[in-house]
Amino acid sequence: MSDAGVHKVLVSACLLGQPVRYDGQSKGIISDWLSELGAEGRVLAFCPEVAGGLSTPRPPAERQGELVVTESGLDVTAEFDRGAELALAICQRQGIRFALLKEGSPSCGSGRIYNGRFEGVSVAGEGKTTALLHRHGIAVFSEDQLPELASALSLAVNAAGA
Repeated sequence: MSDAGVHKVLVSACLLGQPVRYDGQSKGIISDWLSELGAEGRVLAFCPEVAGGLSTPRPPAERQGELVVTESGLDVTAEFDRGAELALAICQRQGIRFALLKEGSPSCGSGRIYNGRFEGVSVAGEGKTTALLHRHGIAVFSEDQLPELASALSLAVNAAGA
């Protein structure tokens, strides 16, 4: 693996202002540091749900164990799993070791997700994409952890001798 990959970060497209969330909105964050990474070509925008075949907008979905279902009971697990696999494939192909993913999402949540009962209650847990990336050694950070991501990325770049 080339050490060029340590310089890139997979980022939830919605955090970069792309309207790909279930409600057709974005959750763009304002960050000079992230903007700088993007300007350097070190950010790769990705939405696992859209990549997995779901439309925008789409019904909200929540994890129920290993399943992901909509409030009406439609099982969208296959699309969520496909999106997670595609995210992993991109990271592996490009040597990406860090991801910045949307907290609370059934795909991207890294510390909390919704409880699966569509009550607006979040619980400790991981989204499908985050869990798969973690299992393959990719560090996942939420938008609330930009300083931690910046530090980890800086350490990786320094360790690579860049």
